[in-house]
Amino acid sequence: MKKVDVKIGGEYFAKVTNKKVTVRIDAENPHGGWDATNLATGKKVRIKTAGRLQGPALTEAPTAGRVRKRVSKKTEASANEAGGVKKLSCVKAALQVLETAGEPMNAQEMITAMVDQNLWESPGGKTPHATLYSAILRDLKKGDESRFVKTERGRFTVRA
Repeated sequence: MKKVDVKIGGEYFAKVTNKKVTVRIDAENPHGGWDATNLATGKKVRIKTAGRLQGPALTEAPTAGRVRKRVSKKTEASANEAGGVKKLSCVKAALQVLETAGEPMNAQEMITAMVDQNLWESPGGKTPHATLYSAILRDLKKGDESRFVKTERGRFTVRA
């Protein structure tokens, strides 16, 4: 963040002792930076530079007897995707793809189909197919309660 973006009374995510916390800026410090309050602990902290602030903390209006809920930008963005409908998990999207495909698929084919059908999007990992494959193998350990069936080496379908 930049110094001009910081407002007195505003709530921001800040890095304090290597932890991301929400702070309220109380006043400008005469020696530079700002005096703030860690909202999780109630302790006073000094934010020396705007570089320690990671952006505004989005909060709902305070209610009596309840702690205010802090919502990160990432959580808000994922809730807003698809009109407030949460995206499917990788495994649930794979189940849906396998149901519609009607034939066994390997993990890479499932990932490609999930992305093409806009059911799931990789959060930036380099090997989402390996993660999906591992999750399917963990699910298969449930035996008859597993949602997947291994048809041949590396290929899966949904349990009927």
